Amino acid sequence: MGAIDFLLNIAGLLLWVSWRSQNFDPLAKNRPVTLVGTLKRTEPRAVQGKQLAIVLASAVVVRALIYWLIGAPANWTPKINLEVVVLAFRGDLFGPVLVYSCLSFLRILFIFYFWLIILASINPPTAESDPIDKLVRLHLGKLSRWPWLPRVLMPLLFAVALWLVLHPLLVRLAVVAKVHSAAHLAEQGLLIAVGLVLSLKYLLPSILLLHLVSSYIYLGENPIWSFVARTTTNLTAPLRRLPLRLARVDFTPVLAVVLILCLLEWVPNVVLSKLAAANLSTWPL
Repeated sequence: MGAIDFLLNIAGLLLWVSWRSQNFDPLAKNRPVTLVGTLKRTEPRAVQGKQLAIVLASAVVVRALIYWLIGAPANWTPKINLEVVVLAFRGDLFGPVLVYSCLSFLRILFIFYFWLIILASINPPTAESDPIDKLVRLHLGKLSRWPWLPRVLMPLLFAVALWLVLHPLLVRLAVVAKVHSAAHLAEQGLLIAVGLVLSLKYLLPSILLLHLVSSYIYLGENPIWSFVARTTTNLTAPLRRLPLRLARVDFTPVLAVVLILCLLEWVPNVVLSKLAAANLSTWPL
């Protein structure tokens, strides 16, 4: 069930991206302001943005109904992994399952935009036309023109604010316990933001390993490989002074992967295990 839920979230994310991408298509505009705007498509008209939004919202509700019907008989507990805490919902009641379905998709959507912000911060805009970088900035809109530090901090602060808003609902659903003070609630929100940062352990090593493979295996001409190469170059810039090249083999991406996994995976796991051994918890109550 967990794998099915992940695939459904990815499908929902693709619907969201398709809906948002319609705003970037010059031929999708109805007003012929420019010469491009006067052109008409030769293929059948695509699904409209409002229809995609309705399909997406319906899919979230329908899958909640399916989870409610088959989740409890299958002894499946809906869970949302926020890296520093796992939220478990009751699977025998439709209300908690519906909230889980919405928050599960919201988590994927939030991580997606946070990753876009990180990629836009790693790759500053250049005069050269990079279609992947341009697409990233189109999805971010005005946010892509912010200075990099406020741009990165904004989703982290938004995650804290969202936790403060959702906490009473989660307490009512018995997903989390009621906190003893507002300070503890703020600390929980900060830990949720830390979990968002820890999600980069999936994105950054993947890009570095893709670059490593594409550097020694010809995978054809595609803008994605240029974007991967540029991202890797900017990401590993602090390591370029180290003697990490042996003949034609560059071990800089390998070292970067090790450092990222140590910082975002190994160190947090060690800290959590040490706290568990001392009967302490990072989650304030």
